[in-house]
Amino acid sequence: MKVGLYFGSFNPIHVGHLIIANHFQQFTDLDQVWFVVSPQNPLKKKSSLANEYDRLEMVELAIKDYPNLRASNIEFTLPKPSYTIDTLIHLNEKFTEHDFALIMGSDNLDGISKWKNAEILMRDYQLYVYPRPGYSQEENLDNVEMVEAPLMEISSTFIRNAIKDGKNIKPMLPPKVWEYLDGSNLYG
Repeated sequence: MKVGLYFGSFNPIHVGHLIIANHFQQFTDLDQVWFVVSPQNPLKKKSSLANEYDRLEMVELAIKDYPNLRASNIEFTLPKPSYTIDTLIHLNEKFTEHDFALIMGSDNLDGISKWKNAEILMRDYQLYVYPRPGYSQEENLDNVEMVEAPLMEISSTFIRNAIKDGKNIKPMLPPKVWEYLDGSNLYG
């Protein structure tokens, strides 16, 4: 089975994440897309992160009605911060029957040279790349497939800030994630 790995903090998961994941599963050769919830991205500050189990729960709630989307907590047991290459090695050992590919925005592709063992990632794994506002879409790299996915201008940072400001962001979240956050103090 060909599995696309969609790494992220998902802090919180929003409709943009679902649209991208579903698009890749439906319009590419990926059989499934796994949301890999990262406890700590080495390139981001940890201070603004909700607990990883809350973030995993929100992902599970969001994808409940999507049979080809999965949530993964694989990085919860790995050393922190999480490095994509280490996670891929672990996944390849655990799931030998799967062929893994990476799903990322063009903003991440733009900065991939900063990633641990970037040259191995670029050589050994197929990268499916979706457009992000303000980043180049033209890449002529081996193993990189640019996918004409919907352009999403929504971000978890925007949602967290809007929650803190008391704004109604209900349309930007999957309904069950909204219910999970409504009345909680997770981002308040």
